[in-house]
Amino acid sequence: MPITTLPKVRIYTRRGDDGTTGRYLGGRVRKDADPIEVNGAVDEAQATLGWARSWCEPDGRLDRLLVSVERDLWVLMAEVATDSANRHKLVAGQTLVDADMVRRLELEIDALASETPMPTEFVVPGEDRVAAALDVARTVVRRAERVAVGRVEESSHVLGYLNRLSDLVWTMARYAEGPRHRTAKEG
Repeated sequence: MPITTLPKVRIYTRRGDDGTTGRYLGGRVRKDADPIEVNGAVDEAQATLGWARSWCEPDGRLDRLLVSVERDLWVLMAEVATDSANRHKLVAGQTLVDADMVRRLELEIDALASETPMPTEFVVPGEDRVAAALDVARTVVRRAERVAVGRVEESSHVLGYLNRLSDLVWTMARYAEGPRHRTAKEG
């Protein structure tokens, strides 16, 4: 296809060439600023969740749950990318993580845990591709949580959400393994 027939959509803007990036609801900060570091880590977590989802049964339970939390992470990143002065403009559940989002993860954890035996010893990752991918995603979510500590608003539910999300992803991995899970003790 000749270049002249391509749509006029450009991915690049050149605005970040000076080492800054735009914030949600206005303003610019350096790309190494705390909120951007947090969102970079969350972006990695979202990508690994998507990779794990690619191994799941299409439109299956885990696939649908992963899509839901990937969308939640957009909400979380919007909140993190907002300057404190504009925080009052955020909308709970749409651009601001709220307690209901955290509770929803807890309900999902409880539901999955009630349907599969939970290991009582350390888990050896790699039982199958879905579980292994979820275990990788869980570690990336944990890293995002560590990066976020001390870098998000005190009144925010971001840390609680990321903490619960890593628990959910661990539980999803065990659910994916089903009763076949192995533990370190079984060697």
